[in-house]
Parts: sequence; C-alpha cells; structure tokens
Amino acid sequence: MKSMIDFSLRKATEKDKERIDQLFIEMLQSIYTNEEAVGYENGYLDKFFTGGDDWICVAETDDKVVGYISIEVHKAPELFIYLDDLSVSVQFRNSGIGSALIREAIAFAGKINAKHIALHVESSNSQAIKLYELLGFSVQDNDGTRLLMRYDIADA
Repeated sequence: MKSMIDFSLRKATEKDKERIDQLFIEMLQSIYTNEEAVGYENGYLDKFFTGGDDWICVAETDDKVVGYISIEVHKAPELFIYLDDLSVSVQFRNSGIGSALIREAIAFAGKINAKHIALHVESSNSQAIKLYELLGFSVQDNDGTRLLMRYDIADA
C-alpha cells in the first residue's frame, strides 16, 4: 500500500478537460489492457461545465490533476446521483484519492437530499469493486459484463 499523499479536491473547470480526457484513456487502458483506447467523444464533457447540476470533482497534487469523478444528478424516478467515471492516475492509486473522490460525491448527494448513488463498474475490475464495497456500495444487478452498484443515503 502506498503512503498517503497531499492532495486537494476541487470542482473542475473547462481548463481541466484535456487532463480529464487523458485520465479517462488511462482508466480504459487499465481496465481493458487496450493501448488503442480513445478519449471521450468530442463535446461529451461539455455538459459538466454549463452551470447545470452535473459536475466533475478533480483531485490535485503539486498543481496537477491526478484523478477525477464525474457526478450526474438525476431527478427521476427519484433524486439520485450517478457516478459516470472515476479515474486516478496509475502512480497515485492506492493513496486515498479514489476514496476521497467518492466520499466527496457522497457528501454532495447528502447536501442535495439525493436518495442514493448509483454507478456501473466492469465486473472484471475487482480492485474498483473492492473499493466501492469498502465504502458501502452494494451490487444491485449483474448483466454479465458490468455490475450496477448502489449506495443508499441515510435519512438525516
């Protein structure tokens, strides 16, 4: 296990798009061991920077973005959060950054009175599944290639 490092979390800005896209590719390469992975479709990230409910939280160390989580707010059938992507740069994994990003999303969900958080994870990504389970997520469905996991927000 790597030692804890100093990092900070903040809301991403449009200036972070290129780095977020690089981290997305890095995540795909580690999951699928495919060096041919491509980034987000052109314009996909724009929805996170329009001032709407959806946003991205980034982790920074030494003024460099080393991780992110994309947070989507859904209002039907009830208010809930969907975590679209989580990526931490390989050299910073197992240092607490992924956990901190997820906890930030959980805190945000509580602030907006969301009922739960949902996410999909590749069933082959055992390291991510273990992390989500340690943080309180449980498997709701398994389609064979991906798991649907859920975290229920405690009623305050």
